[in-house]
Amino acid sequence: MKHRIVVLGAGYAGAYVAGTLARRLSPAGTEITVVNAEPDFVQRLRLHQLAAGREIDAPQLSAVFAGTGIRLRVARVTAVDPDRQVVAVADADRGGGELAYDTLLYALGSRGTTHSVPGVAEHAFDVADRPSALRLRERLDSLSRRDEGGSVLVVGDGLTGIETATEIAESRPGLSVTLVARGELGARLSAGARSHLRQACDRLGITVLEHTEAKAVQAAQVWCADGTALASDATVWTAGFAVSPIAAAGGLEVTENGRIVVDRTMRSVSHPNIYVAGDSAYAVGDNGRPMPMSCASAGYTGMQATAAIVGRLTGRTIPNTKLEYRGNHISLGRRDAILQMVDDNAQAKATYLGGRTAARIKAGILKMSLWTTSHPTFGLPQRRHRLASVPDASAEKAVAHPEKSAA
Repeated sequence: MKHRIVVLGAGYAGAYVAGTLARRLSPAGTEITVVNAEPDFVQRLRLHQLAAGREIDAPQLSAVFAGTGIRLRVARVTAVDPDRQVVAVADADRGGGELAYDTLLYALGSRGTTHSVPGVAEHAFDVADRPSALRLRERLDSLSRRDEGGSVLVVGDGLTGIETATEIAESRPGLSVTLVARGELGARLSAGARSHLRQACDRLGITVLEHTEAKAVQAAQVWCADGTALASDATVWTAGFAVSPIAAAGGLEVTENGRIVVDRTMRSVSHPNIYVAGDSAYAVGDNGRPMPMSCASAGYTGMQATAAIVGRLTGRTIPNTKLEYRGNHISLGRRDAILQMVDDNAQAKATYLGGRTAARIKAGILKMSLWTTSHPTFGLPQRRHRLASVPDASAEKAVAHPEKSAA
């Protein structure tokens, strides 16, 4: 019987890992199935551009995995049962069901979070996934057709909030854009980068409200903690991201915010036949700090998970790949950007790169990310390794948790 590898999620991390495993492991001993809620690869890094009106490529996953032998199941993951080693899925074509696995790669990523703020779920938009971005785009199209234009309120001054506000302001100059920052705008940037960001907001006509906390969202306004009501024809909520509760519900060891705790090889510390990559992984980087939710982290954790799975299944030494956090690349519309590097303590370095050069570099990063994800087997060795004798997962689990086996 072949060793069944199931990959949950086909974002930057999941698509890369699945394709690489297909190239490096012999099909004589393994079968790989990818489960993803949508049939297309979603460039999450560019969803704010899609919402603002730009067209972005969305390669079909069937084409991405063509010729790899990977089985694609377009379905939504509803549950993970590590004890039975099955994943429950729901899809329209087959009516749902279960997929059994021997090795699981969990890469479901993250989604927008409301932080329990009243009215966000009912009245706010977000750019956390493709359907949400398209709903916002439809709303912005409607506002742009009005003679009086409209007001757009972007809540959250993290990278997503900044990129969303600047992209909308540049692409739709007829709309009034306000960026609500809970603290100082660009607080984690260097002084020079903060100044560059403020100049970009001024150039694009963005109103910035600092030290302002949104407490409730209504259809046409947002209430702040100080009692102020801000008029809004479209409220975009970007104040944080959260992972799916599926892992916690399945009994995996997770952090308070639901991220799966992994060891240095991206293996779940509670369930040794489950590996994690991307935003769902609580991984400690080479600097001793948790890896942030980012595309770069997805790449690093994906490479480490791949190396660990291949190593353990084929009896080879498992290398420690890099787990780095070097900085942030922030788009400020199409012709401006900030590249802010950080030190080993995740603090902004004094120097930064801004302007058109930074924008070209960011565009190159986006293009490279799409290409490498769309061609997951390119450049890898042709040789596919056969499986060695694989330790029984239940036995490994018993060693990790002897108290449970004794019970």
